Amino acid sequence: MKDLTKYEGIIPAFYACYDDEGNVSPERIRTLVTYFIDKGVKGIYVNGSSGECIYQSVEDRKLILEEVMVVAKGKLTVIAHVACNNTKDSQVLAAHAESLGVDAIAAIPPIYFRLPEHAIAQYWNDISAAAPNTDFVIYNIPQLAGVALTPSLYREMLKNPRVIGVKNSSMPVQDIEIFKSLGGPEKLVFNGPDEQFLAGRVMGAIGGIGGTYGAMPELFLKLDELIAAGDLDRAKDLQYTINTIIGHLVSCHGNMYGVIKAVLKINEGLELGSVRQPLEPLIDSDEELVAEAARLIREAKANFC
Repeated sequence: MKDLTKYEGIIPAFYACYDDEGNVSPERIRTLVTYFIDKGVKGIYVNGSSGECIYQSVEDRKLILEEVMVVAKGKLTVIAHVACNNTKDSQVLAAHAESLGVDAIAAIPPIYFRLPEHAIAQYWNDISAAAPNTDFVIYNIPQLAGVALTPSLYREMLKNPRVIGVKNSSMPVQDIEIFKSLGGPEKLVFNGPDEQFLAGRVMGAIGGIGGTYGAMPELFLKLDELIAAGDLDRAKDLQYTINTIIGHLVSCHGNMYGVIKAVLKINEGLELGSVRQPLEPLIDSDEELVAEAARLIREAKANFC
């Protein structure tokens, strides 16, 4: 049986790092990787939703992963999301990721056209074939992709020996149990929705990959620790606190990832730039909510960590 312990625990989704002109910033990428190493997380998930991948070119995504690996290789588990909305570009990114030595690649299904399950399976298997020595993670996020990973599709994908499991970002916690049951002990399920990390872990997720982890990694590390220790009452209190913070992060005029970057500037001194349009940047009226979110994170760390 393959040793999959390197995937257990807290894996923040990596944020897009731009310079003041909105171009990918190698310096800021390296700084953010160092931040995650210093915080003690298990790994990072690069070029996914939090990395604004849908609005980046293939060359942007190559550059980001290259800069990540300069700092992260051998220090963090790295999962590279490589899906584009066509097979060819996805295969290019998959092969590139393998050449850099990532631990796994991941992919959402193709979006826009409603493809049959056999076509989605072919798309994922073709991407996986371009990185034949690298683990493959299915990214299930039906509320954004418009396509759900069904039991029949997952059974088909389990025929691919490189598939190690699912990053499950669907909202029903029961989906974690379904994929866990179908995959058995040799396959993994990552919890996706940050607001239900506790529930996902209790239902069998081995850890989580999340878009808000980066704003408050200490809180998710502590939450995972409390769950492992069986202190579910304290874990519930912390999950509720985290959810209040997330409520602030999603309540601004600007996009949540812009809010998180602003929070990191306040609390950690990190300068990561804004977001790439058409994602909405922050406006002046967002400043109060950003400051409140930053304060809530500081207070929660003082109370729980």
